[in-house]
Amino acid sequence: MDTLTSLRVFCIVADLKSFTAAADRLGISPAMASKHVMQLENRLGTRLLNRTSRRVSLTESGALYFNQARQMLEGLDEVEAAVGNVTVAPRGTLKLSAPVWAASSCFVDILADYNQRYPDVCLDVDLSGRIVNLVDEGFDLALRATSRERLDPGLIARPLTQIEFRLMASPEYLERTGRPQRITDLNGHALLWFSGINLGDSLSLEGPDGRHKITFRRVMLSENETILQLAALRGMGLVFLPKWMVEPDIDAGRLVVVLPDALGFTNTLHAVYPSRKYLSAKVRTFIDFMTARLQAMQQPLLPEPLLPG
Repeated sequence: MDTLTSLRVFCIVADLKSFTAAADRLGISPAMASKHVMQLENRLGTRLLNRTSRRVSLTESGALYFNQARQMLEGLDEVEAAVGNVTVAPRGTLKLSAPVWAASSCFVDILADYNQRYPDVCLDVDLSGRIVNLVDEGFDLALRATSRERLDPGLIARPLTQIEFRLMASPEYLERTGRPQRITDLNGHALLWFSGINLGDSLSLEGPDGRHKITFRRVMLSENETILQLAALRGMGLVFLPKWMVEPDIDAGRLVVVLPDALGFTNTLHAVYPSRKYLSAKVRTFIDFMTARLQAMQQPLLPEPLLPG
């Protein structure tokens, strides 16, 4: 059997989790689809799929093989298209990692419009907040808000826009504790903090009159910005959050930006992907589409971010 054909059959079986469904899509019998997968397993000397009467699932080895094989086949399709001067339509599953705070109406609007333009692409979006291994875990693309120096040098990073972070709190909290008028007034205030960044004993904040060391009263740490947002809405304390995430709360008056003229920082949002000469059509079109939408939303790329030190 042709190994390349067997690879394609295996990837479709793994994606659909069914020999029958894969066979229907390919126009072959389920028995032939099974033979193609068995041929790969015999060649590799390991089981790629767990088979029961009801379902098909990837083994640990199969998951690793599937991630690499899928990317290889997509790259091959792009090379063939380039040689033949043919445009490849985006299709398949786009496995995307993004920050927790991306779960916002702004980001969903972009996903919905992309889906409308490219309906053959299935969006598999991971919002766990962890830094995924793009290659080993089979991710096509990650959106990461950080400086270029903090990104893996082995990856390609395309800057998309700046994400503005502001200090905010609920009106109830500010009424209870008093609204800070200057940065030094923040000393002793309750703080909800993203635990992915080490806070230490104090936070150094840059203002119009210089840098100040501020000691907050830490009331919650979490790597999930959503729970920090909900805690701020309940009046538990101050929190640094991206405006992209909480604009509806700000517009509705549920959250208030604290010291808007004196305090804030930005992070560059990058599209990060493995280094490949030929990007798959789904990755290329998604990056281009998101870039165009961010520009239309008047969120252009700004200079490198000023982070709290």
